[in-house]
Amino acid sequence: MSNRFKPKFNIKKGDSVIVITGDDKDPKKPRKVLEVFPDKSKILVEGVNIVTKHTKPSAQNTKGGILKIEAPMQISNVMLWDAKAGAATKIKRTRENGKLIRVSKKSGEVIK
Repeated sequence: MSNRFKPKFNIKKGDSVIVITGDDKDPKKPRKVLEVFPDKSKILVEGVNIVTKHTKPSAQNTKGGILKIEAPMQISNVMLWDAKAGAATKIKRTRENGKLIRVSKKSGEVIK
Protein backbone atom coordinates (compact mmCIF):
# COMPACT_ATOMS: atom_id res chain seq x y z
CA MET A 1 0.00 0.00 0.00
CA SER A 2 1.40 3.41 -0.89
CA ASN A 3 2.08 6.13 1.66
CA ARG A 4 0.31 8.77 -0.38
CA PHE A 5 -3.16 8.05 0.97
CA LYS A 6 -3.13 6.70 4.51
CA PRO A 7 -6.19 4.55 5.22
CA LYS A 8 -8.52 5.75 7.97
CA PHE A 9 -10.37 3.19 10.03
CA ASN A 10 -13.02 3.79 12.67
CA ILE A 11 -11.88 0.91 14.88
CA LYS A 12 -9.12 1.43 17.44
CA LYS A 13 -7.24 -0.71 19.94
CA GLY A 14 -9.39 -1.47 22.98
CA ASP A 15 -12.75 -1.11 21.18
CA SER A 16 -15.47 -3.74 21.42
CA VAL A 17 -16.36 -5.32 18.07
CA ILE A 18 -18.44 -8.20 16.77
CA VAL A 19 -17.41 -10.55 13.98
CA ILE A 20 -19.90 -10.33 11.10
CA THR A 21 -18.41 -12.94 8.74
CA GLY A 22 -16.30 -16.08 8.87
CA ASP A 23 -16.05 -19.11 11.15
CA ASP A 24 -16.17 -17.03 14.35
CA LYS A 25 -19.30 -15.09 13.34
CA ASP A 26 -21.39 -14.19 16.38
CA PRO A 27 -23.64 -11.10 16.15
CA LYS A 28 -24.39 -11.00 19.90
CA LYS A 29 -20.93 -11.54 21.45
CA PRO A 30 -18.71 -8.43 21.64
CA ARG A 31 -14.96 -9.02 21.68
CA LYS A 32 -11.98 -6.78 22.41
CA VAL A 33 -9.57 -5.43 19.78
CA LEU A 34 -5.97 -6.25 20.71
CA GLU A 35 -4.18 -4.50 17.83
CA VAL A 36 -4.88 -2.73 14.53
CA PHE A 37 -2.62 -2.93 11.46
CA PRO A 38 -3.83 -0.06 9.21
CA ASP A 39 -1.20 -0.53 6.50
CA LYS A 40 -2.37 -4.13 5.94
CA SER A 41 -6.10 -3.44 6.65
CA LYS A 42 -6.02 -6.13 9.33
CA ILE A 43 -7.11 -6.35 12.94
CA LEU A 44 -6.25 -8.68 15.85
CA VAL A 45 -9.33 -9.62 17.90
CA GLU A 46 -9.33 -11.52 21.19
CA GLY A 47 -10.33 -15.20 20.77
CA VAL A 48 -10.98 -14.97 17.01
CA ASN A 49 -9.17 -16.57 14.04
CA ILE A 50 -7.24 -19.09 16.15
CA VAL A 51 -4.45 -20.80 14.19
CA THR A 52 -1.97 -23.50 15.14
CA LYS A 53 1.70 -22.59 15.10
CA HIS A 54 4.42 -25.23 15.24
CA THR A 55 7.48 -24.12 17.21
CA LYS A 56 10.95 -25.59 17.38
CA PRO A 57 12.65 -26.02 20.75
CA SER A 58 14.70 -22.96 21.70
CA ALA A 59 16.41 -21.43 24.75
CA GLN A 60 13.15 -19.80 25.92
CA ASN A 61 10.87 -22.71 25.00
CA THR A 62 12.84 -25.91 25.58
CA LYS A 63 9.97 -28.25 24.64
CA GLY A 64 8.67 -26.62 21.47
CA GLY A 65 5.39 -28.03 20.21
CA ILE A 66 2.09 -26.73 18.88
CA LEU A 67 0.69 -23.37 20.01
CA LYS A 68 -2.78 -21.95 19.42
CA ILE A 69 -2.57 -18.20 18.72
CA GLU A 70 -4.82 -15.47 17.31
CA ALA A 71 -4.04 -14.36 13.77
CA PRO A 72 -4.94 -11.01 12.20
CA MET A 73 -8.15 -10.88 10.16
CA GLN A 74 -9.56 -8.40 7.65
CA ILE A 75 -10.91 -5.23 9.27
CA SER A 76 -13.97 -5.44 7.02
CA ASN A 77 -15.06 -8.63 8.81
CA VAL A 78 -15.82 -6.80 12.06
CA MET A 79 -18.23 -4.06 13.12
CA LEU A 80 -18.08 -1.77 16.13
CA TRP A 81 -20.29 -2.76 19.07
CA ASP A 82 -22.61 -0.14 20.55
CA ALA A 83 -23.23 -0.98 24.22
CA LYS A 84 -26.16 1.43 24.56
CA ALA A 85 -28.04 0.00 21.55
CA GLY A 86 -26.83 -3.56 22.22
CA ALA A 87 -25.99 -4.11 18.57
CA ALA A 88 -23.43 -3.44 15.87
CA THR A 89 -23.27 0.11 14.56
CA LYS A 90 -21.65 2.27 11.92
CA ILE A 91 -19.62 5.33 12.86
CA LYS A 92 -19.64 8.94 11.78
CA ARG A 93 -16.90 11.43 12.55
CA THR A 94 -17.77 14.92 13.72
CA ARG A 95 -15.75 17.88 14.95
CA GLU A 96 -16.25 19.08 18.49
CA ASN A 97 -14.06 21.90 19.83
CA GLY A 98 -11.62 21.35 16.97
CA LYS A 99 -11.20 17.63 17.67
CA LEU A 100 -12.52 14.71 15.64
CA ILE A 101 -14.79 12.45 17.67
CA ARG A 102 -16.47 9.17 16.78
CA VAL A 103 -20.26 9.04 17.14
CA SER A 104 -22.45 5.96 16.88
CA LYS A 105 -25.04 6.24 14.11
CA LYS A 106 -27.48 3.92 15.91
CA SER A 107 -27.63 5.57 19.36
CA GLY A 108 -25.91 8.90 18.75
CA GLU A 109 -23.54 8.29 21.65
CA VAL A 110 -19.89 9.41 21.59
CA ILE A 111 -17.45 6.48 21.44
CA LYS A 112 -14.37 6.91 23.60
